[in-house]
Amino acid sequence: MSSISLLVCNLSALDSLSANSINEILESWNNFCSITESLLAGNGNVSIGKEVHSLCSYGLRSLVEDHFFQSLEVCFESRGASRFWRHFDGYSDTSMVVNKENEIGQVLCKALEEISLEKQYQERALSMLIRSFQSHKNRMSDNKNSLDERLYLSSKYQLMVSSVLMASLPHLFPAILHQFFKGKLEELSTFIDGGVQGKEDLNMDIDERCKPTYEAGEMDIDEHYQLKKLSENSMLVKNIGKVVQDLRSLGFTSMTEDAYASAIFLLLKDKVEELAGDDYRSSVLDSIKAWIQAVPFQFLQALLTYLGDSICPDSPASGLKSPLASHPSSLYPGLDTPSESLIRWKLRLEYFAYETLQDLRIAKLFDIIVDYPDSSPAIEDLKQCLDYTGQHSKLVESFISALKYRLLTAGASTNDILHQYVSTIKALRTIDPTGIFLEAVGEPICEYLKGRKDTIKCIVTMLTDGSGGGGGNAGSAGDSLLEELNRDEENQDNIDLDDDFNVDDKQAWLSAQRWEPDPVEADSQGGKSRRKVDLLGMIVGIIGSKDQLVNEYRVVLAEKLLNKSDYDIDAEIRTLELLKIHFGEGSMQKCEIMLNDLIDSKRNNSNIKATLPKSSGTGDGAGNVDLSLKSLDATIISSNFWPPIQDEPVNVPGIVDELLSDYAKRFHEIKTPRKLVWKKNLGVVKLDLQFEDRVVQFSVSPLLATIIMQFQDQTRWTSKDLAAAVGVPIDLLNRRIQFWLTKGILSEKVGEEIGNHIFSLVEGADSSGSGLERSDELLMGDEDGNTTVASVEDQLRKEMTVYEKFIMGMLTNFGSMALDRIHNTLKMFCIADPAYDKSLQQLQSFLNGLVSEEKLELRDGMYVLKK
Repeated sequence: MSSISLLVCNLSALDSLSANSINEILESWNNFCSITESLLAGNGNVSIGKEVHSLCSYGLRSLVEDHFFQSLEVCFESRGASRFWRHFDGYSDTSMVVNKENEIGQVLCKALEEISLEKQYQERALSMLIRSFQSHKNRMSDNKNSLDERLYLSSKYQLMVSSVLMASLPHLFPAILHQFFKGKLEELSTFIDGGVQGKEDLNMDIDERCKPTYEAGEMDIDEHYQLKKLSENSMLVKNIGKVVQDLRSLGFTSMTEDAYASAIFLLLKDKVEELAGDDYRSSVLDSIKAWIQAVPFQFLQALLTYLGDSICPDSPASGLKSPLASHPSSLYPGLDTPSESLIRWKLRLEYFAYETLQDLRIAKLFDIIVDYPDSSPAIEDLKQCLDYTGQHSKLVESFISALKYRLLTAGASTNDILHQYVSTIKALRTIDPTGIFLEAVGEPICEYLKGRKDTIKCIVTMLTDGSGGGGGNAGSAGDSLLEELNRDEENQDNIDLDDDFNVDDKQAWLSAQRWEPDPVEADSQGGKSRRKVDLLGMIVGIIGSKDQLVNEYRVVLAEKLLNKSDYDIDAEIRTLELLKIHFGEGSMQKCEIMLNDLIDSKRNNSNIKATLPKSSGTGDGAGNVDLSLKSLDATIISSNFWPPIQDEPVNVPGIVDELLSDYAKRFHEIKTPRKLVWKKNLGVVKLDLQFEDRVVQFSVSPLLATIIMQFQDQTRWTSKDLAAAVGVPIDLLNRRIQFWLTKGILSEKVGEEIGNHIFSLVEGADSSGSGLERSDELLMGDEDGNTTVASVEDQLRKEMTVYEKFIMGMLTNFGSMALDRIHNTLKMFCIADPAYDKSLQQLQSFLNGLVSEEKLELRDGMYVLKK
């Protein structure tokens, strides 16, 4: 009765029909409803054509369509959707989905098979309705396109199926799909990586033309089983493709693609992490790209081929190519014109791989730079990744954080920080030749190093020796600033000086042609123009003034020259010439005079020895010592051009004093009116100490030599008597004599008086040694870090002493003053001889010295007199 009531309501507009017509409509409607119910219940032998034709004749087509689709929906909901979701009732949480990974595939395939059969049957029933509609149109001579109507009704049915399924979708179904595709991809990856025994198990039917030709690199792939293309006939891919096709037909297209995409990317991430590892000495990008081509891309290619989405025959070319593809034509074997979706998949896989590798390398960038230049391949990989992703800002933020946590701490030595900074500059220069991001990374290092007192000395040592003199990596090829000086000189030698116009103009023109706007990430750096990274310029920038560096270099150079036992200064000359290129000849003039002093000393030394008679010697009368001027080499310096030299009086043995006087006399005869003033505490003395079973050579300072020579005639001394004989304070003697005590040459006993120790010569010293095997051993005396040249700080302290009273007077009048105000006041009023010409950093160092001496106090950035 409900169908009759519905029909009567829809026939309210048909009052003009006769009773026979109404009865015919009611009869046809009842028959149509009954047949539809029987048809959807499984009776495929019935036909609805007659009833549809009759109802359509009275203009009731829409009523027929609505009722049929309503019946389809009710039937699909009860017999299709409910049964389909019932298969997944056993998976109540994510852990169960993961734990039952092996059975998920079987359950999913079974559920899809059942609902697909039901859907196919309903689609055949819908086809009967469509044919009935078309048959009626043919009778009525209706020329309306039947294909459009078929597409409309099929789409409407598909929408109905999707709506019913989505309305009752379990929340874990996406996880189930992800787990299914993850397992299948791992199975495929294991097979291609050579882990599956017997490729017959997968029933592979591979075209021989599609066998791979690329090198496996670091992947464990058997050449005989590598796959350039997974054929659509592969049972594995066919099974996956069938599942995807069924899910698509049910309206799960987007959910399905998300599921296998997430599985692919998860597998790709694991593979990138496996290949990258912690070995930075080899590049991994080629291996990653080869694996992408071998596994996920070929899987997608075969899957899309199975689904009919891999080829785009209507378009001659998609125009989309991977920016990283060196051979675009070989990326898609067997496909003349790949589809846009396939190419987009290729780009997505590449981008994800590059971003993943980039993140791994950025997280380990500090360790990579520590190993530089051995880690250069990892730096090159990172450069390619950043060029592709453009995520340089991520590198800057992560690396600055690592620097502050691991390097810029009180426990790190200045040498280690400088070496890491140099390696950072060289490594990031590869990634960013313009230096824009390097400035952001290097800024916290520079600021931290400016607060270290020994920064300048370490930099100078690296410039001259190629090492910092202490750090674990000191002296390595990657950290040598001297190496950088040589490279810069070679670059200058390669410049064509015969050009038609000035070299600077040429460089400016080339730079203008290559100009590009700074990247967005560089906004914080003030939009500085691009330029070549100047490693030395950045290092000198830490100091703030090249004059400070040059002064420190003079001190280091003086130490080297004064401790030389010969006149070999070729290395120092080479270094000086390189420094002159960077800092100018004027600033290095005093250093050049110091080296010339060594050259002149060598010549004068030869001239003096040429005046000696064939036999010239001095003895002590006992025949124990035989010395001559041939044993003496003097370094004659121009004291006005050398840094202040520490003067430490020492009473050298009389025999040595006679030699020095004889040498000075001969020098005066040759270089009249010039005279020599000896610095007897400086130089190197080579001693041969003869024991019962061997002779051991020592190279020590004059003071150490004088101390041991006192035991030649007297084998036992008290510390007071020995200090008086040597001519040095007793505390200095006690420090220096420790050298001979540690070598076992002398022994020490406590004397009767407090502080007056007794030193004795050890007979048969070190007799437990290896005898004559050690007779030629050469040892160098270490004087507890004592320097012969006043440090830059000592020199500054001495020069600034004349301003100390003026500073004290200012603070007495004004109470407290900031650093910059003191500096400006000194520049304004101290203009007489000597005029104030110090830098702000030098003044700060001097004031800090006064603070340490408790003459001043520093409160909230203001200097005040100590009360």
